Amino acid sequence: MIIKSKAPLRIGLAGGGTDVSPYSDLFGGSILNATINKYAYATIEPMANNQILFHSIDKNETHTYASKLNLDTDGNLDLLKGVYNRIVKQFTKTPLSFKLTTYVDAPAGSGLGSSSTLVVAIIGAFAEWLNLPLGEYDIAHLAFEIERIELNMAGGKQDQYAATFGGFNFMEFYKDDKVIVNPLRIKRKYITELQNNLVLFYTGTSRNSSNIIEEQANNIKENSRNAIEATHRLKEQSIKMKEALLTGKLDQIGEILNFGWEHKKQIATGISNPEIEAIYDAALNAGANGGKISGAGGGGFIFFYCPSNSRFKVIEAMKAFNGRVESYEFTSGGLYTYTI
Repeated sequence: MIIKSKAPLRIGLAGGGTDVSPYSDLFGGSILNATINKYAYATIEPMANNQILFHSIDKNETHTYASKLNLDTDGNLDLLKGVYNRIVKQFTKTPLSFKLTTYVDAPAGSGLGSSSTLVVAIIGAFAEWLNLPLGEYDIAHLAFEIERIELNMAGGKQDQYAATFGGFNFMEFYKDDKVIVNPLRIKRKYITELQNNLVLFYTGTSRNSSNIIEEQANNIKENSRNAIEATHRLKEQSIKMKEALLTGKLDQIGEILNFGWEHKKQIATGISNPEIEAIYDAALNAGANGGKISGAGGGGFIFFYCPSNSRFKVIEAMKAFNGRVESYEFTSGGLYTYTI
C-alpha cells in the first residue's frame, strides 16, 4: 500500500498581509487568491521496522529516526516532523513506522505558499492512510496550528486554506482564528483572459519571509498609523479585485494590482528592493499596467497584468534580468489524496 497526496500552490492576487495577526484579529482581513498547477507532493509508504524515514527530493535530504512519540525539531525537515508529531499526539497516540517522501514544484521562499502547501499535502497523506475524520477546514486549520504555533514559523493564514480548498477564493479572517472561505464563480472566459494576461516571473532569489512578516506584525502591535492604513488599503484591494473578476472588468486588474503594490511596500521594510523595482519598471515600460510580488515580498515570484497582447513584450523585457518567466495555469481543485 502506498498513500499519495498533492496540494496546489497559489498566487496571492489581492489583500496579502491582512491575514496576519494581529491585524486580522483587530480589524478583520480579506484576501483573494487562486491556485495554480504547481504542487507540493507527499507519499507515505508504511513500514514495519520501527523506523521513520524522511526523504525530501527537492531539498536532497534524507533522515532516518527510530519510531517514537515525538521527534525533535532541530532544523532538519521540521515541517515533516511537525506534522508527524501532531498526528501522533492528537490521533494515533502511538508511534508510527513509515517512509515519507516529499517534493515541491517551487523553492521555499518563492512567495507561492510552498511551505504551508507542503504541510497540507503531508496532513492529507496521513489522513488518507489513517482514515482521519478531517474536513477541509479541519485540515487547513491543523496545518496553520502546526506551522505557525507549534513550529513558531511567522506567517499568515491564507496559504493553508488555498492549498486545501483550491480554485479562486475570497477569504475572510477574524479573531480567534475564524476563517471563512468563499469560492468565487468566475466565468471561464474571464479566468482564461486573466491567465493569458498575467505574466509570472521568478526573480531567481528566494527570501526568508519571517523577518518581513514579523516586522509587519510588530508595526501593527505598535499602532503604526502608516502600516495600519496601508493594510486597510490592501483589504480594500481584495474587494476591488473580487468585483472586477466577478463582473469581468478585467481592464481594471492592472490598476488594482498597482494600487495594492504601492500600499504593500508601506507595511514593512524589505518588501521591495532596487532589483525588484527595476524589474517592475521594465515590465511597465514594456506595456504592463500593474503587478505585485506574490507573498510577503523581498524576492520570489512577481507577476504583471499585461493587456492587449503586451505580454510578449513584457516577457522579452524580463530577459534582461536574472530569473525566468514561468508558465502556469489556474486550477480549480485543492488537496487530493489517494491510495494505490
